[in-house]
Amino acid sequence: MRTRVPVNPRRSTLRLLLVSSAIALSGCHPRTEEAKRLTRSCESGDAAACSTLAIRLQKGDHVLRDEMRAATLFERACTGGIGEGCANLGVAYQGGRGVKRDSARAVNLFREGCERNAMEGCSRLGVLYRQGRGVTQDLARAVTLFQQSCAGGDVLGCAHLGTLHASGEGVPQDFVRASDLLQRSCKEEVALGCLGLGRLHATGNGVLRNDSAAAALYRRSCNGGEVEGCFQHAKVLEVGLGVPPNVDWALSLYREACDDRHGEACARAALMYERFRNPERAAAFRRRACEYAYVEACPKAKGA
Repeated sequence: MRTRVPVNPRRSTLRLLLVSSAIALSGCHPRTEEAKRLTRSCESGDAAACSTLAIRLQKGDHVLRDEMRAATLFERACTGGIGEGCANLGVAYQGGRGVKRDSARAVNLFREGCERNAMEGCSRLGVLYRQGRGVTQDLARAVTLFQQSCAGGDVLGCAHLGTLHASGEGVPQDFVRASDLLQRSCKEEVALGCLGLGRLHATGNGVLRNDSAAAALYRRSCNGGEVEGCFQHAKVLEVGLGVPPNVDWALSLYREACDDRHGEACARAALMYERFRNPERAAAFRRRACEYAYVEACPKAKGA
């Protein structure tokens, strides 16, 4: 009888993940061939290749999209000393992408990534310090992290730093500096940067006032996944500021933002339904606005 050789479960699992990824690849497109090379390199112990392959798996870039496999490979990369692997694994734990959501683990991974010079880890850790999510709120620490990440080439960090300079939060208010940082990030399609730059054009702070430019930037921000960008775009569409008015599109964007728990968007959708003589829908959106902490939409107490 043939003797069965014991198998290391963790090594076997990783090998299966990599082999199945390789099987999913087909054709001779250069990106496909590159993915095959990354698979072989990762299987041979190249932690950096594992991190790069994981990004491809998350996006479905000439491989079958698989966030669980991506998280497994990010962890291998992080264990192998790759800072980007730690930061990306933190993003996965923060959003529950391929793993169970774990905010505390995300904080530690962002910190580990930042310490290993992964600038996105610094940016994301800065956001948590600014908001006080999972860590004690520390605006000065957030500013330092945004400055570090922006100087290191992470345009997301530049967008956050530009937003702070525009508001004067934690740093001197400086609209010229803000516009420079926000333009730099928006050029790289960072949705937050386009949102901030749109606000500057809407007010004429640090740049020439230009309602059409503001509207276009809000749209880019919205298309990039920034909920506030969708809300601002809806506002200009509703009144026709810098763009032809389009109430149907505005209402659609308000509803989408409301679905993302944007309370004021829910309230504005309620107002539009009132104008459309639909009191039931208006009441439903007003309740959601209150639920999402937009207090102006909450019922007033008797005698108040």
